[in-house]
Amino acid sequence: MVNIEKSWKEVLKDEFEKPYFLQLTDQVRTEYKQGKCFPPGRLIFNAYNLCPIDNVKVVILGQDPYHDDGQAMGLSFSVPENVALPPSLQNIYKEIQQDLGLPVPQSGDLTHWANQGVLLLNATLTVRAHQANSHQRLGWANFTDATIKAISNHNEHVVFMLWGGFARSKKNLIDASRHLILESVHPSPLSANRGGWFGNHHFSRCNAYLTENGLTPIEW
Repeated sequence: MVNIEKSWKEVLKDEFEKPYFLQLTDQVRTEYKQGKCFPPGRLIFNAYNLCPIDNVKVVILGQDPYHDDGQAMGLSFSVPENVALPPSLQNIYKEIQQDLGLPVPQSGDLTHWANQGVLLLNATLTVRAHQANSHQRLGWANFTDATIKAISNHNEHVVFMLWGGFARSKKNLIDASRHLILESVHPSPLSANRGGWFGNHHFSRCNAYLTENGLTPIEW
C-alpha cells in the first residue's frame, strides 16, 4: 500500500500494480535501510499529498531531490523553513521579483504554492545522500511520466513549466491543445547566467492564462 492522497491513488491505481512499480518500491525500501536517503520517507509523496489532482493548476517539473542534509522535502525546488536558499531557487525568486514586482522571500518553503494548486513534481522522487541522480535509474520516471499524462488527460487549462533540457523532454506527454506549456533554460546559475531564464515572464504568463480561463491566479 502506497501512502498517497486518495485522488492520486485512484487515478494512478494501475501503476501501483505494474512490475516496474513493485520492483521500484522494493529497491527504494532497500536503499533507505542501507543508508541515508532523501527526502524522509514520509515526504516522498509530499507533492501529491499537498495537491490533489483536481486542484492542479500548475506543474513545475524538477529532476531529482536535493541531496544534502535537511534540504529535500518532497517538493521540487523547495527547502524547509530556515534552510539556506539553493542557487536555483534564488534565481526563481529573482525572476518573480523582476516579473511581478514582488519582494524576494526569506523562506524557501514552497508549501504555500502547493496549497494553491502548484504541483512541485520531481521526475525522480528519492535520492541517496550526497549523490545527485543516484536513484534516477530505479524507475521513478515511469511513475512521474504517468502522473504528467494523468494531469494532461484529467484536467483542463493547466500550466506546465518546463525548465531545462530534461524537463522539456517531457513535452510529448502533454496535450498542448488543452494546456499551456512554458519552456525555458533551467534556473540554475550554470544555465540562467548564459541567458534565457531572466525575463522569461513565466509567472505573469501563467497567471494571465489562468485568469483568461476563469481560474484563480497563483500568489507567487
